[in-house]
Amino acid sequence: MHPRFAAVTKAYDVRGTTPDQLDATLALAFGRAYSDEVGTSDGGGTVVVGHDMRDTSPELAGAIADGVRAQGGDVVLIGLASTDMLYAASGVLDLPGVMVTASHNPAGYNGFKVCRAGARPIGLDTGLATIAEAASDLLDQPAGALRGTLTERDFLEDYAALVVSLAPVSGRRLKVVVDAGNGMAGHTASAVLDQIDAEVLPLYFELDGTFPNHEANPLDTSTLVDLQAAVREHGADLGLAFDGDADRCFVVDETGEPVAPSAITALIGTRYLAQQPGSTILHNVICSKAVPEIVTEHGGTAVRTPVGHSLIKAEMARTDAVFGGEHSGHFYFRDFYLADSGMLAALHVMGALAETDGTVSELMQSFTRYAASGEINSTVTDAAEVIDRLVQQYGDLDQDRLDGLTVTADTWWFNVRASNTEPLLRLNVEGDDEATMAKVRDEVLDLIRR
Repeated sequence: MHPRFAAVTKAYDVRGTTPDQLDATLALAFGRAYSDEVGTSDGGGTVVVGHDMRDTSPELAGAIADGVRAQGGDVVLIGLASTDMLYAASGVLDLPGVMVTASHNPAGYNGFKVCRAGARPIGLDTGLATIAEAASDLLDQPAGALRGTLTERDFLEDYAALVVSLAPVSGRRLKVVVDAGNGMAGHTASAVLDQIDAEVLPLYFELDGTFPNHEANPLDTSTLVDLQAAVREHGADLGLAFDGDADRCFVVDETGEPVAPSAITALIGTRYLAQQPGSTILHNVICSKAVPEIVTEHGGTAVRTPVGHSLIKAEMARTDAVFGGEHSGHFYFRDFYLADSGMLAALHVMGALAETDGTVSELMQSFTRYAASGEINSTVTDAAEVIDRLVQQYGDLDQDRLDGLTVTADTWWFNVRASNTEPLLRLNVEGDDEATMAKVRDEVLDLIRR
Protein backbone atom coordinates (compact mmCIF):
# COMPACT_ATOMS: atom_id res chain seq x y z
CA MET A 1 0.00 0.00 0.00
CA HIS A 2 1.27 3.47 -0.87
CA PRO A 3 2.41 5.37 2.27
CA ARG A 4 -0.19 8.07 1.61
CA PHE A 5 -3.02 5.55 1.81
CA ALA A 6 -1.42 3.66 4.68
CA ALA A 7 -1.47 6.86 6.72
CA VAL A 8 -5.21 7.51 6.30
CA THR A 9 -6.83 4.08 6.00
CA LYS A 10 -8.43 3.25 9.36
CA ALA A 11 -10.51 0.36 10.67
CA TYR A 12 -13.86 1.77 9.51
CA ASP A 13 -13.08 4.65 7.16
CA VAL A 14 -10.45 6.86 5.56
CA ARG A 15 -9.46 9.85 7.66
CA GLY A 16 -6.62 12.37 7.82
CA THR A 17 -5.60 16.00 7.75
CA THR A 18 -6.15 18.22 4.74
CA PRO A 19 -4.55 18.98 2.40
CA ASP A 20 -1.30 17.28 3.46
CA GLN A 21 -2.79 13.79 3.85
CA LEU A 22 -6.10 14.04 1.99
CA ASP A 23 -6.36 15.99 -1.23
CA ALA A 24 -8.15 15.82 -4.59
CA THR A 25 -5.44 13.59 -6.13
CA LEU A 26 -5.88 10.97 -3.42
CA ALA A 27 -9.68 11.28 -3.58
CA LEU A 28 -9.66 10.78 -7.34
CA ALA A 29 -7.65 7.57 -7.04
CA PHE A 30 -9.88 6.40 -4.18
CA GLY A 31 -13.01 7.03 -6.27
CA ARG A 32 -11.63 4.99 -9.15
CA ALA A 33 -10.70 2.04 -6.92
CA TYR A 34 -14.01 2.25 -5.03
CA SER A 35 -15.97 2.10 -8.29
CA ASP A 36 -14.11 -1.05 -9.26
CA GLU A 37 -14.71 -2.64 -5.83
CA VAL A 38 -18.47 -2.03 -5.81
CA GLY A 39 -18.96 -3.01 -9.45
CA THR A 40 -20.06 0.31 -10.94
CA SER A 41 -17.19 0.69 -13.43
CA ASP A 42 -17.65 0.34 -17.21
CA GLY A 43 -21.36 1.05 -17.07
CA GLY A 44 -21.94 -1.31 -14.14
CA GLY A 45 -24.01 1.09 -12.08
CA THR A 46 -24.26 4.26 -10.02
CA VAL A 47 -22.66 5.59 -6.83
CA VAL A 48 -24.35 8.10 -4.50
CA VAL A 49 -22.00 10.73 -3.02
CA GLY A 50 -22.66 13.20 -0.21
CA HIS A 51 -20.49 15.53 1.85
CA ASP A 52 -20.46 17.55 5.08
CA MET A 53 -19.92 21.30 5.62
CA ARG A 54 -16.10 21.33 5.89
CA ASP A 55 -14.35 23.72 3.53
CA THR A 56 -12.53 20.89 1.73
CA SER A 57 -15.53 18.57 1.44
CA PRO A 58 -17.04 19.78 -1.87
CA GLU A 59 -13.69 19.46 -3.65
CA LEU A 60 -13.02 15.99 -2.24
CA ALA A 61 -16.56 14.82 -3.04
CA GLY A 62 -16.16 16.13 -6.58
CA ALA A 63 -12.85 14.31 -6.97
CA ILE A 64 -14.37 11.03 -5.78
CA ALA A 65 -17.24 11.52 -8.22
CA ASP A 66 -14.73 12.17 -11.00
CA GLY A 67 -12.90 8.97 -10.06
CA VAL A 68 -16.08 6.93 -10.32
CA ARG A 69 -16.95 8.56 -13.65
CA ALA A 70 -13.43 8.05 -15.00
CA GLN A 71 -13.94 4.33 -14.50
CA GLY A 72 -17.22 4.48 -16.41
CA GLY A 73 -19.58 4.55 -13.44
CA ASP A 74 -22.40 7.03 -12.93
CA VAL A 75 -22.82 9.31 -9.91
CA VAL A 76 -25.78 10.78 -8.04
CA LEU A 77 -24.49 13.74 -6.02
CA ILE A 78 -26.76 14.61 -3.08
CA GLY A 79 -24.56 17.48 -1.90
CA LEU A 80 -24.74 18.54 1.75
CA ALA A 81 -25.75 15.56 3.85
CA SER A 82 -25.46 13.99 7.25
CA THR A 83 -23.89 10.55 7.23
CA ASP A 84 -27.20 8.91 8.04
CA MET A 85 -28.77 10.79 5.12
CA LEU A 86 -26.13 9.21 2.87
CA TYR A 87 -27.00 5.80 4.32
CA ALA A 88 -30.69 6.50 3.71
CA ALA A 89 -29.97 7.39 0.09
CA SER A 90 -27.87 4.25 -0.31
CA GLY A 91 -30.72 2.20 1.14
CA VAL A 92 -33.67 3.81 -0.61
CA LEU A 93 -31.93 4.03 -4.00
CA ASP A 94 -30.12 0.68 -3.48
CA LEU A 95 -26.81 2.24 -4.53
CA PRO A 96 -23.29 2.06 -3.08
CA GLY A 97 -22.33 5.31 -1.38
CA VAL A 98 -19.48 7.56 -0.29
CA MET A 99 -19.81 10.18 2.44
CA VAL A 100 -17.06 12.80 2.67
CA THR A 101 -16.72 13.71 6.34
CA ALA A 102 -14.35 13.57 9.30
CA SER A 103 -17.29 13.24 11.70
CA HIS A 104 -16.37 14.83 15.06
CA ASN A 105 -12.68 15.48 14.25
CA PRO A 106 -11.38 19.08 14.32
CA ALA A 107 -11.55 21.45 11.36
CA GLY A 108 -8.25 20.40 9.78
CA TYR A 109 -9.45 16.84 9.13
CA ASN A 110 -11.56 15.13 6.51
CA GLY A 111 -12.33 11.59 5.43
CA PHE A 112 -14.47 9.09 3.52
CA LYS A 113 -17.10 6.71 4.91
CA VAL A 114 -18.14 4.10 2.36
CA CYS A 115 -20.80 1.45 1.95
CA ARG A 116 -22.14 -0.97 -0.61
CA ALA A 117 -25.67 -0.82 -2.04
CA GLY A 118 -28.35 -0.91 0.63
CA ALA A 119 -25.98 0.85 3.10
CA ARG A 120 -24.09 -2.42 3.70
CA PRO A 121 -20.87 -1.51 5.53
CA ILE A 122 -17.34 -1.60 4.18
CA GLY A 123 -14.60 -1.87 6.80
CA LEU A 124 -10.91 -2.65 6.66
CA ASP A 125 -11.46 -6.41 6.29
CA THR A 126 -14.51 -6.18 4.04
CA GLY A 127 -13.20 -4.11 1.15
CA LEU A 128 -11.58 -0.95 2.50
CA ALA A 129 -8.06 -2.39 2.49
CA THR A 130 -8.61 -3.71 -1.02
CA ILE A 131 -9.77 -0.27 -2.18
CA ALA A 132 -6.75 1.42 -0.59
CA GLU A 133 -4.34 -1.06 -2.19
CA ALA A 134 -5.90 -0.61 -5.62
CA ALA A 135 -6.03 3.17 -5.21
CA SER A 136 -2.32 3.14 -4.35
CA ASP A 137 -1.59 1.73 -7.80
CA LEU A 138 -3.79 4.39 -9.43
CA LEU A 139 -2.27 7.42 -7.69
CA ASP A 140 0.22 8.13 -10.47
CA GLN A 141 -1.91 6.89 -13.36
CA PRO A 142 -3.89 9.43 -15.43
CA ALA A 143 -7.63 9.04 -14.96
CA GLY A 144 -8.60 9.80 -18.55
CA ALA A 145 -11.97 11.06 -19.75
CA LEU A 146 -15.02 11.11 -17.49
CA ARG A 147 -17.16 8.46 -19.16
CA GLY A 148 -19.90 8.24 -16.55
CA THR A 149 -22.77 10.68 -15.97
CA LEU A 150 -23.30 13.04 -13.03
CA THR A 151 -26.78 13.77 -11.66
CA GLU A 152 -27.56 16.09 -8.76
CA ARG A 153 -30.42 15.22 -6.42
CA ASP A 154 -31.73 16.83 -3.25
CA PHE A 155 -32.47 13.98 -0.86
CA LEU A 156 -33.28 15.98 2.29
CA GLU A 157 -37.08 15.71 2.10
CA ASP A 158 -36.94 11.98 1.34
CA TYR A 159 -34.61 11.45 4.30
CA ALA A 160 -36.78 13.47 6.70
CA ALA A 161 -39.93 11.63 5.63
CA LEU A 162 -38.22 8.27 6.10
CA VAL A 163 -36.96 8.82 9.66
CA VAL A 164 -40.22 10.37 10.85
CA SER A 165 -42.16 7.42 9.42
CA LEU A 166 -39.90 4.99 11.30
CA ALA A 167 -40.19 6.78 14.66
CA PRO A 168 -43.34 8.91 14.77
CA VAL A 169 -43.75 11.29 17.70
CA SER A 170 -47.24 11.75 19.11
CA GLY A 171 -48.72 12.85 22.41
CA ARG A 172 -47.93 16.06 24.23
CA ARG A 173 -46.01 18.89 22.59
CA LEU A 174 -42.34 18.95 23.62
CA LYS A 175 -39.91 21.83 23.92
CA VAL A 176 -36.47 20.69 22.75
CA VAL A 177 -33.12 22.49 22.44
CA VAL A 178 -30.99 21.15 19.58
CA ASP A 179 -27.26 21.84 19.44
CA ALA A 180 -25.98 21.12 15.94
CA GLY A 181 -22.46 22.26 16.80
CA ASN A 182 -22.27 24.00 13.40
CA GLY A 183 -22.37 20.50 11.89
CA MET A 184 -24.73 18.70 9.57
CA ALA A 185 -27.64 18.56 12.01
CA GLY A 186 -27.94 22.26 11.19
CA HIS A 187 -29.01 21.10 7.73
CA THR A 188 -31.18 18.11 8.69
CA ALA A 189 -32.77 18.81 12.10
CA SER A 190 -35.20 21.47 10.94
CA ALA A 191 -36.36 19.37 8.00
CA VAL A 192 -37.09 16.47 10.35
CA LEU A 193 -38.45 18.25 13.42
CA ASP A 194 -40.67 20.58 11.39
CA GLN A 195 -42.74 17.47 10.62
CA ILE A 196 -43.63 16.80 14.25
CA ASP A 197 -45.45 18.86 16.85
CA ALA A 198 -42.54 20.27 18.85
CA GLU A 199 -41.09 23.62 19.82
CA VAL A 200 -37.48 23.58 18.64
CA LEU A 201 -34.87 25.99 20.02
CA PRO A 202 -31.83 25.84 17.72
CA LEU A 203 -28.21 26.26 18.80
CA TYR A 204 -25.39 26.66 16.27
CA PHE A 205 -27.35 25.58 13.19
CA GLU A 206 -25.10 27.66 10.92
CA LEU A 207 -22.98 25.26 8.84
CA ASP A 208 -19.34 26.04 9.60
CA GLY A 209 -16.58 23.47 9.28
CA THR A 210 -14.28 25.56 11.48
CA PHE A 211 -16.55 24.80 14.49
CA PRO A 212 -16.39 28.35 15.92
CA ASN A 213 -18.45 27.61 19.05
CA HIS A 214 -17.25 24.20 20.20
CA GLU A 215 -16.09 20.91 18.73
CA ALA A 216 -18.96 18.83 17.41
CA ASN A 217 -18.13 15.89 19.65
CA PRO A 218 -20.79 15.34 22.34
CA LEU A 219 -18.87 12.37 23.77
CA ASP A 220 -16.69 15.12 25.28
CA THR A 221 -19.08 16.46 27.89
CA SER A 222 -17.33 19.85 27.92
CA THR A 223 -19.00 20.51 24.55
CA LEU A 224 -22.45 20.20 26.15
CA VAL A 225 -22.17 23.28 28.38
CA ASP A 226 -24.15 25.64 26.12
CA LEU A 227 -26.86 23.04 25.51
CA GLN A 228 -27.21 22.35 29.23
CA ALA A 229 -27.51 26.05 30.01
CA ALA A 230 -30.10 26.59 27.26
CA VAL A 231 -32.24 23.66 28.45
CA ARG A 232 -32.31 25.07 31.98
CA GLU A 233 -32.85 28.67 30.85
CA HIS A 234 -35.81 27.87 28.59
CA GLY A 235 -37.34 25.16 30.75
CA ALA A 236 -37.04 22.70 27.89
CA ASP A 237 -38.14 19.09 28.16
CA LEU A 238 -34.81 17.84 26.80
CA GLY A 239 -31.74 18.76 24.80
CA LEU A 240 -30.17 17.01 21.82
CA ALA A 241 -26.52 17.30 20.78
CA PHE A 242 -25.26 15.96 17.45
CA ASP A 243 -21.72 15.33 16.29
CA GLY A 244 -20.27 16.86 13.12
CA ASP A 245 -21.81 14.47 10.61
CA ALA A 246 -24.94 13.96 12.77
CA ASP A 247 -24.78 10.19 12.89
CA ARG A 248 -24.47 10.34 16.70
CA CYS A 249 -26.90 11.94 19.12
CA PHE A 250 -26.55 12.67 22.84
CA VAL A 251 -29.43 13.58 25.13
CA VAL A 252 -29.53 15.83 28.19
CA ASP A 253 -32.49 15.77 30.52
CA GLU A 254 -34.65 18.66 31.76
CA THR A 255 -32.03 19.58 34.38
CA GLY A 256 -29.22 19.58 31.82
CA GLU A 257 -27.74 16.28 33.02
CA PRO A 258 -26.40 14.01 30.23
CA VAL A 259 -28.29 10.75 29.70
CA ALA A 260 -25.97 7.77 29.24
CA PRO A 261 -26.13 6.21 25.76
CA SER A 262 -26.50 2.83 27.50
CA ALA A 263 -29.77 4.04 29.02
CA ILE A 264 -30.90 5.26 25.58
CA THR A 265 -30.01 1.83 24.18
CA ALA A 266 -32.16 0.13 26.83
CA LEU A 267 -35.05 2.55 26.26
CA ILE A 268 -35.13 2.16 22.49
CA GLY A 269 -34.63 -1.58 22.85
CA THR A 270 -37.77 -1.88 24.99
CA ARG A 271 -39.73 0.15 22.44
CA TYR A 272 -38.80 -2.33 19.72
CA LEU A 273 -39.51 -5.29 21.99
CA ALA A 274 -42.99 -3.91 22.66
CA GLN A 275 -43.61 -3.83 18.90
CA GLN A 276 -41.76 -7.03 18.02
CA PRO A 277 -41.68 -9.35 21.06
CA GLY A 278 -38.74 -11.69 21.44
CA SER A 279 -36.46 -9.69 19.15
CA THR A 280 -32.67 -9.53 19.38
CA ILE A 281 -31.01 -6.33 20.65
CA LEU A 282 -27.27 -5.70 20.28
CA HIS A 283 -25.06 -3.88 22.80
CA ASN A 284 -21.31 -3.41 22.62
CA VAL A 285 -18.80 -4.46 25.27
CA ILE A 286 -18.75 -0.96 26.80
CA CYS A 287 -22.50 -0.70 27.37
CA SER A 288 -23.86 -0.95 30.89
CA LYS A 289 -24.75 -4.43 32.14
CA ALA A 290 -28.20 -2.90 32.68
CA VAL A 291 -28.80 -3.20 28.92
CA PRO A 292 -28.78 -7.01 28.67
CA GLU A 293 -30.63 -7.23 32.00
CA ILE A 294 -33.45 -4.98 30.77
CA VAL A 295 -33.61 -6.61 27.32
CA THR A 296 -33.94 -10.04 28.97
CA GLU A 297 -36.56 -8.77 31.44
CA HIS A 298 -38.62 -7.56 28.48
CA GLY A 299 -38.45 -10.92 26.72
CA GLY A 300 -35.72 -10.09 24.23
CA THR A 301 -32.39 -11.66 23.39
CA ALA A 302 -29.34 -9.52 24.17
CA VAL A 303 -26.21 -10.08 22.08
CA ARG A 304 -22.87 -8.54 23.05
CA THR A 305 -20.64 -7.20 20.26
CA PRO A 306 -17.25 -5.56 19.75
CA VAL A 307 -17.09 -1.79 19.30
CA GLY A 308 -17.28 -0.45 15.75
CA HIS A 309 -19.99 0.21 13.20
CA SER A 310 -18.94 -2.24 10.48
CA LEU A 311 -18.68 -5.05 13.07
CA ILE A 312 -22.06 -4.21 14.60
CA LYS A 313 -23.80 -3.97 11.24
CA ALA A 314 -22.42 -7.38 10.27
CA GLU A 315 -23.65 -8.84 13.57
CA MET A 316 -27.08 -7.26 13.03
CA ALA A 317 -27.30 -8.98 9.67
CA ARG A 318 -26.15 -12.31 11.17
CA THR A 319 -28.55 -12.25 14.13
CA ASP A 320 -31.42 -10.36 12.45
CA ALA A 321 -31.33 -7.93 15.40
CA VAL A 322 -33.90 -5.13 15.29
CA PHE A 323 -31.70 -2.60 17.08
CA GLY A 324 -28.26 -2.05 18.54
CA GLY A 325 -26.58 0.61 20.66
CA GLU A 326 -23.06 1.72 21.51
CA HIS A 327 -21.67 3.61 24.49
CA SER A 328 -20.45 6.30 22.07
CA GLY A 329 -23.92 7.43 21.00
CA HIS A 330 -24.17 5.33 17.83
CA PHE A 331 -27.56 3.64 17.45
CA TYR A 332 -28.32 1.09 14.71
CA PHE A 333 -31.70 0.15 13.26
CA ARG A 334 -32.74 -2.83 11.16
CA ASP A 335 -35.55 -0.80 9.61
CA PHE A 336 -32.96 1.84 8.61
CA TYR A 337 -30.91 -0.55 6.48
CA LEU A 338 -28.97 -1.75 9.56
CA ALA A 339 -27.33 1.68 9.62
CA ASP A 340 -26.81 4.14 12.46
CA SER A 341 -28.78 7.35 12.79
CA GLY A 342 -28.55 9.97 15.50
CA MET A 343 -31.74 11.58 14.26
CA LEU A 344 -33.73 8.35 14.43
CA ALA A 345 -32.50 7.77 17.99
CA ALA A 346 -33.56 11.31 18.92
CA LEU A 347 -37.04 10.72 17.52
CA HIS A 348 -37.38 7.52 19.54
CA VAL A 349 -36.49 9.36 22.75
CA MET A 350 -38.90 12.18 21.92
CA GLY A 351 -41.59 9.67 21.03
CA ALA A 352 -41.19 7.83 24.33
CA LEU A 353 -41.25 11.09 26.31
CA ALA A 354 -44.25 12.56 24.48
CA GLU A 355 -46.31 9.50 25.44
CA THR A 356 -45.83 10.32 29.15
CA ASP A 357 -46.60 13.25 31.46
CA GLY A 358 -43.23 12.98 33.19
CA THR A 359 -39.71 14.25 32.66
CA VAL A 360 -36.72 12.71 30.89
CA SER A 361 -35.05 12.01 34.23
CA GLU A 362 -38.16 10.14 35.39
CA LEU A 363 -38.41 8.28 32.09
CA MET A 364 -34.77 7.19 32.21
CA GLN A 365 -34.67 6.28 35.90
CA SER A 366 -35.57 2.63 35.35
CA PHE A 367 -32.91 2.29 32.64
CA THR A 368 -30.07 3.66 34.79
CA ARG A 369 -28.96 1.12 37.39
CA TYR A 370 -25.21 1.39 37.90
CA ALA A 371 -22.37 3.92 38.24
CA ALA A 372 -20.12 4.34 35.20
CA SER A 373 -16.74 6.03 34.82
CA GLY A 374 -17.18 7.11 31.24
CA GLU A 375 -14.32 6.53 28.82
CA ILE A 376 -10.89 7.46 30.20
CA ASN A 377 -7.96 7.59 27.76
CA SER A 378 -4.32 6.91 28.66
CA THR A 379 -1.39 7.38 26.30
CA VAL A 380 0.78 4.23 26.31
CA THR A 381 3.80 3.10 24.32
CA ASP A 382 2.91 -0.61 24.31
CA ALA A 383 -0.80 -1.35 24.65
CA ALA A 384 -0.34 -5.12 24.45
CA GLU A 385 2.15 -5.09 27.33
CA VAL A 386 -0.22 -3.07 29.52
CA ILE A 387 -3.15 -5.39 28.78
CA ASP A 388 -0.97 -8.43 29.62
CA ARG A 389 -0.17 -6.77 32.95
CA LEU A 390 -3.90 -6.44 33.68
CA VAL A 391 -4.54 -10.05 32.65
CA GLN A 392 -1.99 -11.17 35.24
CA GLN A 393 -3.25 -8.82 37.95
CA TYR A 394 -6.87 -9.99 37.63
CA GLY A 395 -6.16 -13.59 36.74
CA ASP A 396 -8.56 -14.97 39.37
CA LEU A 397 -11.59 -13.15 37.89
CA ASP A 398 -13.71 -13.78 34.82
CA GLN A 399 -12.01 -12.38 31.70
CA ASP A 400 -12.89 -12.23 28.03
CA ARG A 401 -11.17 -10.83 24.95
CA LEU A 402 -14.11 -10.10 22.67
CA ASP A 403 -12.83 -6.54 22.27
CA GLY A 404 -9.76 -5.64 24.29
CA LEU A 405 -9.94 -7.08 27.80
CA THR A 406 -13.06 -7.23 29.95
CA VAL A 407 -12.71 -8.25 33.59
CA THR A 408 -15.90 -9.00 35.53
CA ALA A 409 -16.42 -9.35 39.29
CA ASP A 410 -19.64 -9.63 41.31
CA THR A 411 -20.14 -5.88 41.84
CA TRP A 412 -18.08 -4.31 39.04
CA TRP A 413 -16.51 -4.79 35.63
CA PHE A 414 -14.04 -2.94 33.46
CA ASN A 415 -13.00 -3.00 29.83
CA VAL A 416 -9.73 -1.72 28.44
CA ARG A 417 -9.15 -1.61 24.70
CA ALA A 418 -6.63 -0.04 22.35
CA SER A 419 -7.69 2.80 20.08
CA ASN A 420 -7.85 1.94 16.40
CA THR A 421 -6.37 5.31 15.43
CA GLU A 422 -4.20 6.64 18.28
CA PRO A 423 -1.60 5.32 20.80
CA LEU A 424 -4.25 5.21 23.50
CA LEU A 425 -5.82 2.72 25.85
CA ARG A 426 -9.48 3.39 26.56
CA LEU A 427 -10.79 2.38 29.99
CA ASN A 428 -14.44 2.00 31.00
CA VAL A 429 -15.47 0.93 34.49
CA GLU A 430 -18.91 0.20 35.93
CA GLY A 431 -19.81 -0.57 39.54
CA ASP A 432 -22.92 -1.28 41.53
CA ASP A 433 -22.42 2.11 43.19
CA GLU A 434 -20.24 5.19 42.83
CA ALA A 435 -17.75 4.20 45.53
CA THR A 436 -17.16 0.75 44.04
CA MET A 437 -16.70 2.17 40.57
CA ALA A 438 -14.27 4.86 41.75
CA LYS A 439 -12.12 2.37 43.69
CA VAL A 440 -11.77 0.04 40.69
CA ARG A 441 -11.25 2.93 38.28
CA ASP A 442 -8.37 4.35 40.31
CA GLU A 443 -6.77 0.94 40.82
CA VAL A 444 -6.85 0.06 37.11
CA LEU A 445 -5.68 3.49 36.03
CA ASP A 446 -2.70 3.17 38.36
CA LEU A 447 -1.79 -0.14 36.74
CA ILE A 448 -2.21 1.28 33.22
CA ARG A 449 -0.16 4.42 33.86
CA ARG A 450 2.51 2.88 36.09
